[in-house]
Amino acid sequence: MPLPGIHCMTLILGLDPGSRRTGFGLIQVTGTTLEYISSGTIHIDETASWPDRLHEVFDSVREVIAKYRPREVAVEHVFMGKSAGSALKLGQARGAAIVAATQENLPVFEYEARKIKQAVVGSGAAEKKQVQQMVKMLLKLPAIPREDAADALAVAICHAHTQKSLIRLAKGKGFSKSRLR
Repeated sequence: MPLPGIHCMTLILGLDPGSRRTGFGLIQVTGTTLEYISSGTIHIDETASWPDRLHEVFDSVREVIAKYRPREVAVEHVFMGKSAGSALKLGQARGAAIVAATQENLPVFEYEARKIKQAVVGSGAAEKKQVQQMVKMLLKLPAIPREDAADALAVAICHAHTQKSLIRLAKGKGFSKSRLR
């Protein structure tokens, strides 16, 4: 999908962390084009102790970073779901993923679920199936990606769109792109 105003090449890692599954998705932003690089789901051993599960999230995200060498990481914000306990566990898994990125000196950007859906589908109230379908279309994928991978790719797409908007806004105020970094 064209992104007017972006003229550099940036590899973005999107993450959708969870205590049982962590989705990851990588896109390359080159000029005005979004290109799919890779995506997948990290399955966390549910029989392991909680600290070991967090360590697994941490190690797995670091492996993805080591393999692909992204320049930026985008992560979905924690939302209050079914229970405070679930939100707490999700927050801890998110923290493990964020620390993995910051240990590699990568900038981390966070986005609310509504903003991600708005950026990808055009509606902050979009359903998961709609997000999956739009990710497929925007990245010209041959098939709909699995839910966790699609969510992670959507986070990366949201970040690309947000950065494009910030660059355009800064240019309108007389800032150069180099001053944004």
